[in-house]
Amino acid sequence: MSNVKNFLFTSESVSEGHPDKVADQISDALLDAYLAKDPNSRVAIETLVTTNRVVLAGEVGTSAKDVDHEAIARRVINGIGYDHAGIGFDGHTCEITNLIHEQSDNIAKAVQRKDPENQGAGDQGLMFGYACSGTETLMPLPIDLSHRLMKILAEIRREGREMTYLRPDAKSQVTIIYDDQNNPIAIDTILVSTQHDPMNGIENADQFIKKDIARVLIPRLLDSLSEANRSLYSSSTKLLVNPSGLFVTGGPDGDTGLTGRKIIVDTYGGWARHGGGAFSGKDPSKVDRSGAYAARYIAKNLVAAGISSEIEVQLAYAIGQADPVSVSVNTFGKEQTNLKAKDLEQLVRDNFPLRPYHIIRDLALKNPIYEATASYGHMGRDSYISGGIKYFPWEETKSLRS
Repeated sequence: MSNVKNFLFTSESVSEGHPDKVADQISDALLDAYLAKDPNSRVAIETLVTTNRVVLAGEVGTSAKDVDHEAIARRVINGIGYDHAGIGFDGHTCEITNLIHEQSDNIAKAVQRKDPENQGAGDQGLMFGYACSGTETLMPLPIDLSHRLMKILAEIRREGREMTYLRPDAKSQVTIIYDDQNNPIAIDTILVSTQHDPMNGIENADQFIKKDIARVLIPRLLDSLSEANRSLYSSSTKLLVNPSGLFVTGGPDGDTGLTGRKIIVDTYGGWARHGGGAFSGKDPSKVDRSGAYAARYIAKNLVAAGISSEIEVQLAYAIGQADPVSVSVNTFGKEQTNLKAKDLEQLVRDNFPLRPYHIIRDLALKNPIYEATASYGHMGRDSYISGGIKYFPWEETKSLRS
């Protein structure tokens, strides 16, 4: 590439078997269990996982008294694929320590109001939402591709027809070459690291797996893309697979996992800014979560409406207060209408009520929908209905009032 203004940008994703994601899924599964029994539950649960051990901690305010924490944690772990001793972490036998206790009255009083519409934010904080027109999901291309790689690899593992040596832990990383207008012009590098069974009798296991990745995974990835994005892959694209060599010991046996440690994977892969708050294990009264979903909902709807090809929205709240202390909309100079920044901020306020009560009501965030968010990203997912409940409602679009 001769244009010196070209630049590289990289994002990563991790599989559901990554130790941090194991922790996230347990925390969100417990949150769902509370919300299913008491939609007004106040929940903040953290999980730690390590070699055959799980530690649950956090605060809960709820009328639901019969949530079986241990059974839920084991169900999640086994469902991921850590279901036998030979893999180093077994959902059937791992030790589980439960340190969850009641929520502080101080926090509860900061949120609750006589008039529910005046419900205060569960904490102070700032949240960012982002959308762009470069992919079908209106997400940045590097994180979109990274998530696709991990989801497809998990599908291959579960199908059990090819690459039968795969284990649950995996990571991906995609590097894109951009021009000076932030337009992607090529996929520079694809990196996949995947846990696997012992490769007895196979020399150079990394090269063996690399051939399978190229033969099985990459074609499925390309088939899932639009023609424009598929054309970014070429013979010049570098493919790196298990560059450290063997990857037999993985998951919580290889590395301790904690809830909330993959906030960039959960959002925009570093392409957009992040307010710093994690999601998993938190009920929607925590604006770290509901505010970030609302910001994504706003940004996606503005891009889908043709207002700009790229938009970042910032919301900020003070603990105990209902209205946001600030609303900001950035179009990066890519607006496709005559609306200025102040016009866009007013458009947002007119179309998207931003008090926590309204966000939770409009997006139906008291439903038990969160375990599904805890792997492969909270943003850029397809909204769907299952069991009469809408999942990923912040990914829907609607008509805007001018």
